[in-house]
Amino acid sequence: MSALKFMALAAILFGATACGDTWGQRAVTGGAIGAGSGAVIGSATGVGVLPGALIGGAVGAGVGAATTPER
Repeated sequence: MSALKFMALAAILFGATACGDTWGQRAVTGGAIGAGSGAVIGSATGVGVLPGALIGGAVGAGVGAATTPER
């Protein structure tokens, strides 16, 4: 994956991270975004799609749940 594609993907993912009003919504959206990005990064780095998705989903759900909504 080229650096430009990686930067574009990162910008899209960071723009959509932790969308939601409640703790659960942020955890679910964070997990979904993390799983998708983990699968892409895992396939590009040779880790594998499934391990990348599992790790990315867990990290994304944790970060989404840990964030607070803007007031």
